[in-house]
Amino acid sequence: MEEKIRLIPSEEISEAVRRLFLSTAVELPAFASGRLKEAESAETSPVGREILGTLSQNLDAALKCGVPICQDTGMAVVFADFGRGAAVSGKSFTDAVNEGVRRAYVDGALRLSVVEDPLYERKNTGDNTPAVIHVRFTDDPELAGKIRLTAAPKGFGSENMSAIRMFTPSANEDDVAEFVVGVAASAGANPCPPIYVGVGIGGDFESCALLSKRALLRESASDDERYARLERRLLSEINRLGIGPQGFGGDVTALAVFVEHAPTHIAGLPVAVNICCHVNRHASVVI
Repeated sequence: MEEKIRLIPSEEISEAVRRLFLSTAVELPAFASGRLKEAESAETSPVGREILGTLSQNLDAALKCGVPICQDTGMAVVFADFGRGAAVSGKSFTDAVNEGVRRAYVDGALRLSVVEDPLYERKNTGDNTPAVIHVRFTDDPELAGKIRLTAAPKGFGSENMSAIRMFTPSANEDDVAEFVVGVAASAGANPCPPIYVGVGIGGDFESCALLSKRALLRESASDDERYARLERRLLSEINRLGIGPQGFGGDVTALAVFVEHAPTHIAGLPVAVNICCHVNRHASVVI
């Protein structure tokens, strides 16, 4: 049976990307703003509680006034899930995404933070492109003929605190936990805690890092009870560090830890940690 192809105009992709990034600049997902308010109630440090309250007020003000939650409006990261039969007409998918990013950041007056050459000239591209784009193909029947786009702008105060380690296969849960908690401890106040911690376990060097970035898109515990238990352990141990809100001490250093895992080689055990500040921005749309 011949598969039916649905052509999605590149302009529709550009417009969807534009709207997503403008939205994520000023509004957090409900779960993220909710966790911040819950943390305020749980924090026992008076200073920490006051800081968490101020951060919540900032979220409310950003949404009400339509201004960015944070001055670092991030490097544009786009995750795209292509369903069977979905294809793009007009511009290439990459060009369509970058056009949407360009419109959002330039027309929306968001901070332009991308430099063309990373080492030598470091000249600003002037429109926050190119975006970092991750594409995967899915057999999910709900996405047949469709594309799910997820915008996840990533600020670099937290991104710079991330790390990866290639363990040998003899490493165990304690070794992994020591590494993850150690990354959070070394980060200290730099990533503007309270933080979200995305952990990737398995795959190879680059796919492990991608797992940790995808983990930050999650909003609930792992479906695998072993990894859900590890998430709870890591969150507890990170919060026992006492770094607290904005590094002023307290009970709430992290709001959540999410772990993604994948098959790996018999000779290794990659582990990546991607840190995100409390402004865990992401939003999705299906077109």
